Order: sequence, then C-alpha cells, then structure tokens
Amino acid sequence: MFLMELQARYDKQLASWLVLCAAVILGMILLGGVTRLTGSGLSIVEWAPVSGIIPPLNEQEWQQTFDQYKQYPEYQKVNIGMSLPEFKQIFLYEYAHRILGRLIGVIFLIPFLFFYFSRRIKPGLTPKLVVMFILGGLQGLLGWYMVKSGLVDNPSVSQYRLTAHLGNAVIIYGYIIWVAFSLFYPPGQNSQQAEPKYRRYAIALSGLVFLMILSGGFVAGTDAGYAYPTFPLMGDSFIPPGIYGTEPFWLAMFEDITTIQFNHRMFAYLLVVLIFYFGFRLLQQKTLRSEARFGAKLMLMMLVIQVTLGISTLVLHMPVPLAAAHQGGAILLFSSVLFVSHRLGN
Repeated sequence: MFLMELQARYDKQLASWLVLCAAVILGMILLGGVTRLTGSGLSIVEWAPVSGIIPPLNEQEWQQTFDQYKQYPEYQKVNIGMSLPEFKQIFLYEYAHRILGRLIGVIFLIPFLFFYFSRRIKPGLTPKLVVMFILGGLQGLLGWYMVKSGLVDNPSVSQYRLTAHLGNAVIIYGYIIWVAFSLFYPPGQNSQQAEPKYRRYAIALSGLVFLMILSGGFVAGTDAGYAYPTFPLMGDSFIPPGIYGTEPFWLAMFEDITTIQFNHRMFAYLLVVLIFYFGFRLLQQKTLRSEARFGAKLMLMMLVIQVTLGISTLVLHMPVPLAAAHQGGAILLFSSVLFVSHRLGN
C-alpha cells in the first residue's frame, strides 16, 4: 500500500512537470505566431544551435549581423532601406522564439533525468517520454527547414513547411497533455461514464480540431487572412468567385488564398455545429463523471471564445495581439476536447 501511494505521488509530480512543459510549448506556439505576424521569422539567417544562444552584444556585432541579413532576399525585396533599430526589433522576436525552443529542451531533459535516475518513472512510461524528447528535437530541425525555404529567391517561408512545423508542435503538445491526464487520472478511476459512442465522437472531434489548426497554418503561411476582411460574407458573396480555380483544382486548397480562407471558414462552421451538438448531448448524460462534465462546459466556452476571436481578428485586419490570441484559443479548444476524450475513457 505504501509503495502504491508513493508511486501515486510520483505520478502527480511527473504530471505537473509535463503540464509545465506543455504550457511552455503553448507559449512557444504563440510566440511563433507573433514572429510570423511581425515578419520576424527570417531575420536570423543561420542555424547555430550552440553559438546562436548568444545574441549580438555591441553595435559592431549588431552591424555585422544586419549586414549578413542584407545579403538575403527578404531585405533586398521587402525590407530594403530598413534601419538597424528596425532590424533589432524583428531580430529579437525570432531570437526569443529560438531561445524558448532551447529552454523547452532544458525544462524537459533535466527533470526527466532526475525522475529516471531516482526511479520515479513507472514501467512503460519511459519510452513515451523518450518519444516526446525525440519529437522535440525533430521540431527544431523542422523549424530550420522551414526558415531555409524563405532564404532563397522568394522571401517567404513555404506554407507547407510552416504548417508542418505548427502541426508537429501541436502533436507534441497534445501527446504531452494526454500522458499528463493519464497520470493525474489513473485508469479505472471513477468508473461511471457516458455511452462509449461519445468517446469515439470526442476523439473524432479532436482530430477535426487538429485539422482546423492545420487549416489555420495555411491561412498564416499564405497571408490569406488579409484577403477578405469581412464577415459573414467574403466580399460581396458567401461563396466568393474563383475558388478552386487552379489546375489541378485540389491545389487551390493549399495555394489559392481565396480558397484557403473559404475552407477555413467552412471548417469553422462545421466545428461550431458539431461541438455544440456534442457538448449539449454530453451534458444530458446523467452518468457523466464530474471531470468530463467540467470538460464539456469548458469545451463549449472555448468554442464561443474562439469564434469571437476569429471573427474579430478577421474584421480588424489581423492585429497581432488578437491573431495570437486566436491561435492560442485554437490550442486551448484542442486541449479541452482532448480532456473530454480522455475522461470519457475507462
């Protein structure tokens, strides 16, 4: 009994640590969005995992870094004539983004080693934690792969690579909080639950919210949000002219800004209907455990907030604070649906 209680306490410590890691990753996602919105992502033109920790420390180093930036297309085609103080501003956004990525590695690795060597990790959990760490390392490589796409002739990162970078971050985040939920709520705790079909529905909704986030990645990667800053119509019509006008037609989903924004809106409408239906049906279940009931209410609340943020961001022409909040709202909505999915299990 004592060993079981001790392991339960260790599990709570591990879960709290994982939640902290997830929270920092959420901050990383938000900062990545701000970096994109402020046009800062291409300001650091080399990937130096170790030496890159130290920023320019004096005016001479700043000038050398700025001169290096001037050799690349973004300065030559977009920011020609930019002053050194203006460069410092965009540099510091990207620098903070990269430093936070390194900090996440430290926040994860050092406690992991402590928990591992102090034998606080229960059997079967270590491989999951190793997978998280590997995915985090791959995320750094994917980030540089994304940046490299904007250091060539076209000074804009590939929307495909940007969306992959965002998607991998969300996968890591979702995996971490799912494992944390399992540590906070061991299997078999509170046996009463809703019908099994509701869990399948919740898992499907989690997948749809993830796809919605990827859709938002394509909106960000192509600047499609600026194309039609009107709601509920896109310009003068609900269905704008020219959607799916590419050859082949399916390419428009990824490269035509009108189609990308239209699809993002349609995805939002679909999720509003499905999540509201699911949430209210779930709350009608008398055997629903308290955590799942709380999660359902949180899910509905986050949906309302996210819709409000999305419309406001659009009609106000993508102000950075609102756009970043909209991105964060998507992650929190995803978190709430994942939580409901977990608490509807055994």
